[in-house]
Amino acid sequence: MINKGRRSTKSLPLATRLFFSHLVVMIVGVLTLVIISKLSSPRFFVLHLQQLEKRGYRLFNVRTELVDGFEGAWRRSTIWSVIVGGTAAGGLSFWVSRRIMQGLTEMEKVTQEFATGRLNARLPMSDIPELNRLGTSFNRMAASLEGVETRRRELIGDMTHELRTPLTVVRGYLEELADGSIEPSPEIYLRLVRETKRLERLVNDLQELSKAEAGYLPINIQPVNIRPLLESLVTKFADQLLEDGPVLHLESPPQLPFVLADIDRTEQVLVNLIGNAVRYTNQGKITIRAWVDGSKLWIAVIDTGMGIAPGDLPHIFERFWRADKSRDRHSGGTGIGLTISRRLVELQGGYMEVESELGQGSTFRFCLPLSSNSAQG
Repeated sequence: MINKGRRSTKSLPLATRLFFSHLVVMIVGVLTLVIISKLSSPRFFVLHLQQLEKRGYRLFNVRTELVDGFEGAWRRSTIWSVIVGGTAAGGLSFWVSRRIMQGLTEMEKVTQEFATGRLNARLPMSDIPELNRLGTSFNRMAASLEGVETRRRELIGDMTHELRTPLTVVRGYLEELADGSIEPSPEIYLRLVRETKRLERLVNDLQELSKAEAGYLPINIQPVNIRPLLESLVTKFADQLLEDGPVLHLESPPQLPFVLADIDRTEQVLVNLIGNAVRYTNQGKITIRAWVDGSKLWIAVIDTGMGIAPGDLPHIFERFWRADKSRDRHSGGTGIGLTISRRLVELQGGYMEVESELGQGSTFRFCLPLSSNSAQG
């Protein structure tokens, strides 16, 4: 029987529990008031009568009638006080419980809508501070999840668009080879290999971007000297430039302070930035510049290439976005290199910026935090 009573109590809704808890508090308070008044009021009244008799009032013969009259009046006033006070307290308890439950009911409705996929559902603000803080936390979480879902859908759409072109090319060649429309040749096979490599590169970049955006990409932060890396990259890319192409050189102090970075990820960022500069700079020069500004080490890749239009700059770090779509496709770019690079810099505690003028060239720069015990390399 006791267990059944406990189960029935646990099954009560929160509004009923709040209402009953308020009633229990009220009943305990009223009973305490009545008992203490019943025990103390007649005694204090008799003491008051005795003080009046000491002052010369003759109340001995009517003391019993006075005490009985006082007790009767006390009982009537107590009954009415309990009725009126209990009704007011019960009504107030019901109103408070309903007000609290109204906010919780709205939260339940919104969370159910959110669970069904309506990710733009938000909780309204409440006058109750605790519920208001809960609603603010939920709305912040909902906004974050909505952003994740939006990026997921965009990624799926972008990935489908990017995969369609090489798959269409491969399927076309294979169908023509199968029905004999074209003769097998080394050139056809090289085209198939080129498109297959492009697919492979795109899948690898997508996998790396997904890990970077989710924060799962391993980053090994430690004090490193960037100067040797800059020198080796200048040598590496200079050997690849044609005689009539741009000139690549390094502008950096002979000694740079140590930075907190992942040397491999930093090299990946620089290879992508320098590779883009080489791709879009036919003549002129490409400069890799490094300098210290406060607690940051800045590295910039500056070219005199084709540049970026002002309307295109806000989109330059978006996935699969290209300012020059046809040229970038023929050059084999996947369109997410800059997105990955910026995310890699952010994971190392820095950020990336871009400045460009159409026909004049572009400047991509990023910063890395200096090591606290920075030594000169």
